[in-house]
Amino acid sequence: MKETSGISLDNAAVAATPKHLLQFAVDQRYDDYTLVDHAVWRFIMRQNIFFLKEYAHKVYFQGLLDTGISFERIPRIQEMNDILAKIGWGAVAVDGFIPPAAFMEFQAYKVLVIACDMRQIHHIEYTPAPDIVHEAAGHAPIIVDREYSKYLQRFGEVGAKAMSSKKDFELYQAIRHLSILKEQPNSDPKEIEEATKLVEHRQKHLGDPSEMALLSRLHWWTVEYGLIGPMENPKIYGAGLLSSIGESVSCLEPHVRRIPYSIDAMNQPFDITTKQPQLFVCRDFQHLKDVLEEFASKMAYQVGGLEGINKAIECNNVATCEYSSGLQVSGVFTEAIRNKELPGHGINYHKEGFGSPIGKWRQTSTPPELLTDNDLRELGIVQGKKTKLEFVSGIVVEGKIDEIVRRDRRLVLITFSNCRTKYGDRILFDPDWGAYDMAVGERISSVFNGAADKDAYNQVALVPKERTIKVPSDAKRKKLENLYAQVRKIRESKTGYERLGEIWETQQAEHPGDWLLSMEIFENLDTIDQQPNLKAKIEKFLNQKKATTKDLSTLIGWGFRLVEYHKRPEYQATLQASPK
Repeated sequence: MKETSGISLDNAAVAATPKHLLQFAVDQRYDDYTLVDHAVWRFIMRQNIFFLKEYAHKVYFQGLLDTGISFERIPRIQEMNDILAKIGWGAVAVDGFIPPAAFMEFQAYKVLVIACDMRQIHHIEYTPAPDIVHEAAGHAPIIVDREYSKYLQRFGEVGAKAMSSKKDFELYQAIRHLSILKEQPNSDPKEIEEATKLVEHRQKHLGDPSEMALLSRLHWWTVEYGLIGPMENPKIYGAGLLSSIGESVSCLEPHVRRIPYSIDAMNQPFDITTKQPQLFVCRDFQHLKDVLEEFASKMAYQVGGLEGINKAIECNNVATCEYSSGLQVSGVFTEAIRNKELPGHGINYHKEGFGSPIGKWRQTSTPPELLTDNDLRELGIVQGKKTKLEFVSGIVVEGKIDEIVRRDRRLVLITFSNCRTKYGDRILFDPDWGAYDMAVGERISSVFNGAADKDAYNQVALVPKERTIKVPSDAKRKKLENLYAQVRKIRESKTGYERLGEIWETQQAEHPGDWLLSMEIFENLDTIDQQPNLKAKIEKFLNQKKATTKDLSTLIGWGFRLVEYHKRPEYQATLQASPK
């Protein structure tokens, strides 16, 4: 097994991912998960088995089994990669939210990014930050459906080309910071309030949303929070819903508005840190692809021209303009041919900037990129000789030709020395500025986000400096983790049940606020149908918690329901089919 810094290079999809994306990958650090983490995972997955079997899209449940996800413990990324490889996908662990453009591009390479944090017990219903439940148990199972898998990859391809502004990135940073604070135990309420206000401020002052902002909304209302099927009885397929045992139940209740999915969903903003008041319902997965292509048809990378260039200017970020000749000009620094840097024309050569006229020449009606060597000679365009080119737009380029560059038989670049470029009385290039590289092309056929060759361009996306916060295991918490470990060992070995009373008394004395361990002990006792007095005491404790603690009422009710469901033959059959 080839692995570098936690990256599974023996998975073909991961190995093919470019280095500017793999900088986001981190080691999962599997051994850092505690037995409390595994217990939280187990509770969520058991609830999913119970509820989602009826309310999730039909492919979800089989997908859980096909992707090698255990119901009993948090999965290892490497295990998932071994399974995902069979359907041409891969996975990498990342630290919380990553920038939307990077997230989309990973999808284009058929790689799932899996936030490797595990939600804390106080966010067992819904986490404001991405975690391994959301990524592994939400996203991964659905991609076993071939049609949906193609949609997800296509979304990544489109998203990777979407124009993104600096304000988009600033909003992303604010949302990431807020989600980290909300997931952190004992966060300062004032700090959360300030972070919330910052998100609201940046959302309010975002201006006209960029292509990426609009596309992110379509992604949110489908991939994350989508419903599918008839309006009156839709099923869940969005990963955000599938991984939220609270919202997967509430999303189908009458107070959540259902809207037929269309391209208009791009006009509906969302709040990533709370439950959604409305959801969009698509007919089927082909419906998703149809809307995506409708949106893509209006994007700069398909429209090109002046409209595309203006979008690049507005976003004020590195972008690439592709000439009809095939030449790609990234930002003001580099030209690239079909996503590979043109030799000798990188960021160091053009470090002072680059500009070039676009359009036809007055001397000929043929698009300039299609001119043959004979055509050029007839026009007096010969290497080593002085020439004058006049564009239909009125721009005039005059100088000595030093080099004529072709790629795939198309004329893409002419280099001049002692060159002057003018537009009327305005000097666009002066001989004193050195060599002039004139890009060739009748029109701009495409404009898209980022550099054409990101690795050659050294376009390193900004990896967030603020890291997600790991809950430290102090001496008291380690004692609680040890109690969870003992109960798990008893359940798995089916021995030592006589020690459950002592474990519970210790939990009551030292960790009275914990409820999940009591539920696990209750489950063990119910399974063996022994120690009725202890079982009754635990049941009374849990019911008191349920009655007096609003946030726990639903969870404890679900816990009791799961104990009953656990006995059913269909659950036991599912459990046996699940990887251990």
